[in-house]
Amino acid sequence: MAVSKRTVLALKSYQTQAEVLVKNYILADPFIPYTSVLGGTLTCKLVYDLTQLVSAVYFRSYNGLTKIQRTEWNNRGVSTLHAIFISITSLYFVFWSDLFSDYHSAELITFRNSPVSTFALGVSVGYFISDLGMICWLYPSLGGVEYVIHHSLSAIAVSYSMLTGEGQLYTFMVLISEVTTPEINMRWYLDIAGLKRSNAYLINGIVIFFAWLVMRMHTFGYLLVYCVPSALATMNLIWFGKILKGIIKTIAKKQ
Repeated sequence: MAVSKRTVLALKSYQTQAEVLVKNYILADPFIPYTSVLGGTLTCKLVYDLTQLVSAVYFRSYNGLTKIQRTEWNNRGVSTLHAIFISITSLYFVFWSDLFSDYHSAELITFRNSPVSTFALGVSVGYFISDLGMICWLYPSLGGVEYVIHHSLSAIAVSYSMLTGEGQLYTFMVLISEVTTPEINMRWYLDIAGLKRSNAYLINGIVIFFAWLVMRMHTFGYLLVYCVPSALATMNLIWFGKILKGIIKTIAKKQ
């Protein structure tokens, strides 16, 4: 069917306005932290609803679950998509992007960032806030206090890196560990579907073991390198304060 010239011009006009909106507002540097967090939150809601719709049609075991089990099923769908997104993004920025390479800039690597890296972190913040809200709303059905602490610390740490632009490389290094989340969720899906004795369940367990060993323990190494010295310095200051107080008390007694 032929399209009139007026219609074509109108469509091009709308396209131009949309591009201006995205460029000047949604992806403008000052607005990126806010639009990305909002986008991440809305995406979580969309994925939750799509998971519910698809699962009800294509998975027979889904309709036999309790209400809270269906909620966790949908929530783990969101968790899986976020893990895939942020782990791929993190791997790209850590290993392939020029943003943090030695020859890219003379700026200290700790302070390097870009609109895309900031946007990616914002989407992750949106997920952590959404998931934390779900956990608190249905507490303790979706997880206990350890989940609340984990998501709270994650949201705070990633938010700081997103808002300040500092330490984004190290934040992505830690977020690579999210590559183990889809396997963990798959283990839950297989269990709830009554396939705990299947070969798929066994293979998934082996994959989790090696993925955790490589990704999580590797991340633990970074934590040891960057966090332990700070913890030791804090402990040394505390002990120094106690020693100083002891000296002052000793001098006061002699006077």
